[in-house]
Amino acid sequence: MPNYVKIADARVCMDRPPPRDSCTSFQFNLENFRDLRTTKGHYVETPEFLCNGHKWNLMIFPGGEAETTEGDDDYVSIYLYHHTVGIIEASYELSIIDKFGKTKKAFRSKNCVFGLSLHQWGWPNFIRRFDTLDESQNILDSDGALKIVVSIEVEDKPMGVYVPKNPFLNMIRDKLFLDADTADVCFEVIDSADAKTLVSFHAHSQILQVCAPMLANLFDLDRRDLQLATITDAKSDIFYYLLYYVYGGSVPEEDLATHAKDIIDAADKYSIVNLKLEAEAAYVKSTEITMQSAMDDLLYADAKNCPLLKEAVMNFLAENSAEAHEKMSFTDFPGHVVKDLLLAVSNTKKEASETTSDELASLSVSDLRRKLAAKGLDVDGSREAMIESLRNANSYLNFGFH
Repeated sequence: MPNYVKIADARVCMDRPPPRDSCTSFQFNLENFRDLRTTKGHYVETPEFLCNGHKWNLMIFPGGEAETTEGDDDYVSIYLYHHTVGIIEASYELSIIDKFGKTKKAFRSKNCVFGLSLHQWGWPNFIRRFDTLDESQNILDSDGALKIVVSIEVEDKPMGVYVPKNPFLNMIRDKLFLDADTADVCFEVIDSADAKTLVSFHAHSQILQVCAPMLANLFDLDRRDLQLATITDAKSDIFYYLLYYVYGGSVPEEDLATHAKDIIDAADKYSIVNLKLEAEAAYVKSTEITMQSAMDDLLYADAKNCPLLKEAVMNFLAENSAEAHEKMSFTDFPGHVVKDLLLAVSNTKKEASETTSDELASLSVSDLRRKLAAKGLDVDGSREAMIESLRNANSYLNFGFH
């Protein structure tokens, strides 16, 4: 590193603004910026912060970096430093925010490799120091602080030695899915009411037994000849998605959204849990809940045990309670979901700083599922069932330690 000198008396406060797109953003407030030493090569260092599992920080040179060209004394230099051992490729953006919260100056750099010959990237001539001090430009806040935001997006690509991924899962999917030569069972899906249109799907009982036991149970697996099972409660295109998912495939998001309810129905019947959750999430994301649709969505969510959709409806009703009271009929409102509605109403009124004695009861459905998955527990169930499962797991752990 060049002969830099750290400004010891500088104060930097860190604040993390909301994430923007796929970037993770951090804001730093460099206090008393006007009074900081402007000697070339003297810098202010922000606290380290963690982003995408890597440690970073910023170095700000109020009077410019030592290596800037002659005549650049009146520029502020800013660099992003990577402190974690290893190589990483990232795109990043550095921004100066004025006292009204608007971006005054920003530079973005894409696909920068940190950790080979360089551990830092940045701009020696980021902004003229004169501009930062010009009161008419409103860059420094009322306390004289300079606000700098860094947004980092790490590229999801391996660096260094290339090692191919394990190919066998893809081989199972690509070589065995619908392969009639190796199949020992076959589904015949009736695609029309007159039973004249049959679509056959060859499959493998051992894969079904492990990944979709309820589908496997449709066959007499003690017999050695090709077994047939008739499917009458799912269309052939929906059953294709179902079986493809069992073999390790994924359903395109657009198709999930388009056929969400049909996929939920089939996945729920045959207990393909993760596919059901994906279709439920796609439905919630792609569907606008309205006063006209809210009750139908609620009844469907209750019938199919879709707590994420139920939560979305409850939040809609809580946020629009006055209009819902005036325009909706609650004759068919299930009595056992009143508790969910009260929780949604409570959450809309609760201040961000408020806490509750029962942490689990206040968590969202997604957070509950995340906790269950981390403990290796079943993530399919009502909100109450998920909370009870987590409580039982915590009680077991506490018992074991005491």
